[in-house]
Amino acid sequence: MELKKRENLGWIDLLRVTACFLVVFAHCCDPFVARFDTDRPTFLQGCALGSAVRCCVPLFVMMTGVLLFPVRSGMREFYKKRIGRIVVPLIFWSVMLPVLYFIYLNYIATTDNPTIDMSTFTLEKTVTKIWTFIFNFNYDTTPLWYLYMLVGLYFIIPIFHAWLERADRKDIKLFLSIWGISLFLPYIKMAAPALGYIGNWGNMDILGVCDWNAFGSFYYVSGFIGYLILAYYLAKYPLQWSWRKTLAIGIPMFVTGYAITFGGYLLMQEYFPGNYAYLEIVWLFGGINVFMMTFPVFVCVQKLNAPSSPALSKVASMTFGIYLCHFVFVQMGYDLFASLLPQGTPAVIHVICMAVTTFLISYLVVRGMYACKWTRRFVA
Repeated sequence: MELKKRENLGWIDLLRVTACFLVVFAHCCDPFVARFDTDRPTFLQGCALGSAVRCCVPLFVMMTGVLLFPVRSGMREFYKKRIGRIVVPLIFWSVMLPVLYFIYLNYIATTDNPTIDMSTFTLEKTVTKIWTFIFNFNYDTTPLWYLYMLVGLYFIIPIFHAWLERADRKDIKLFLSIWGISLFLPYIKMAAPALGYIGNWGNMDILGVCDWNAFGSFYYVSGFIGYLILAYYLAKYPLQWSWRKTLAIGIPMFVTGYAITFGGYLLMQEYFPGNYAYLEIVWLFGGINVFMMTFPVFVCVQKLNAPSSPALSKVASMTFGIYLCHFVFVQMGYDLFASLLPQGTPAVIHVICMAVTTFLISYLVVRGMYACKWTRRFVA
């Protein structure tokens, strides 16, 4: 009953829909970001927009923290319910998305999307993509990386619940402080060589990480687990700030985080052109700059305290399915508006049109799948 009550909170529904739309928006930016120096104005627009919505996934995780803490069932029951809910959609969409991509790109349309390598969309490669999902996601199933990660969070949630039941406010704040330090690690790792660090046998990671050990000092208190605990903390101890104080702190915080994210991506592209290993550093969800954009958005949505409404709840209930299926419609939207919009139309217009259309089509597809009990399990 408590979980049901929490799920019906208007602000949680608003957070769900907001986070889901921002994920769709982020993926719509990718084809334009991938232009890089071949079309600099388009790259700059795509990068500016993509950098602005990096808070999307952390918001999804924080929503999970609000909904699932405290855990009101045993560990076995929790795993069975939560992980069981993910496995079936993961298998279904790991098969369906490569099949849809193969059919679309080989028999329906051609594309100039720079993220598409047609040599990987043969029948043989498609079959390989389908069965190798047991190891990891691939390009066609890019959004499903989140499900693999979410299973890991589900593993640890009951364990953290046991601690949170006993922890007082100071204990939680101490944990969040330690996690906050971990948000700087990507940049410390980048700066280390400039300060004389030469690594260990070619491995340039830090704090104990090497070829035979992937678990550094902050491994167990870093990453998305911090967003879960932060959401729990903010839900249990809401900030008693006025709107004036909230905006006075939140707006400069978001703008600073955005400036680091956008400016850092441009800087990485200048020094490491097209090298995603470096480009992704400033877009990492576990970086301090993305946190600086996530925190104000979460706090503002929470403070809005939007009333629950049937319409909003209906859309919110579809967001998991929208997330699962939207990626192939991003590709279709890219090709559609490339043909419909006049040549020279700014990338900003393309992205907005793609994002809105993709979200609406995905919603309709998911709603249709919800209507049938045989397909509902793949999107619910």
